[in-house]
Amino acid sequence: MDKSILKCAIVDDSTLQRLSIVKLIENHPSLSLSSEYNNAIEAKMGLANTEIDLIFLDIEMPILSGFDLLDDLVNKPQIIFVTGKTKYAFKAFDYDAVDYLRKPISKERFLNAVHKAITIHKLKNEDSFDDEDFIFVKSNLKKRKVFLNELRYIEALGDYVKLVTDHDALVVLSTMKAFETILPEERFMRIHKSYIVNLDKVERYNSKVIELENEELPLSRNRKAKLIEALAASMRS
Repeated sequence: MDKSILKCAIVDDSTLQRLSIVKLIENHPSLSLSSEYNNAIEAKMGLANTEIDLIFLDIEMPILSGFDLLDDLVNKPQIIFVTGKTKYAFKAFDYDAVDYLRKPISKERFLNAVHKAITIHKLKNEDSFDDEDFIFVKSNLKKRKVFLNELRYIEALGDYVKLVTDHDALVVLSTMKAFETILPEERFMRIHKSYIVNLDKVERYNSKVIELENEELPLSRNRKAKLIEALAASMRS
């Protein structure tokens, strides 16, 4: 598996909450669900033999709490606590939690928390993007590899996004925000509410449009200055 994809586990005694998190994970291009557990005892045994990057962890569970589970884990992955109460927040950060999400989880809060986890993961693994970097996306129920140097732009399509590459186009159930999170900001930029563009593919631009090879994309008026700055930085690097 691509090392930039975070392998996730869910530990929660609520079936509905697990299903909610499963859906959010499956719709995020940089997450992969490895396992889910309905109590901390099962999780303790399962996680001992499974390599996990990120756990979505409930706190109040029968017999063994989320905190108890972490105390027993030798190799601790990143933790995002998911709970219905705020009273554990200070203790949660004693465990170096990435974030603390209150049930029910909003999509925006989920994406913000995951963004933090992805950033920490990249720093820890000293990941750097180059022309051979790629991401995996799920399109038509299949995982597809998309090379970043071939990705021209991304277009919002309601609950979906379309990835247009040098060779084809893929439609993915995801959000623009999710791709803004995982794409390197020095190489990709949101130029419009409906478009993210690969700066290397920009050939010309004016105050209203960006021109790629044989194609034009709209440019928001308030993003032109940032585009000029980003293109200048891209040329310097």
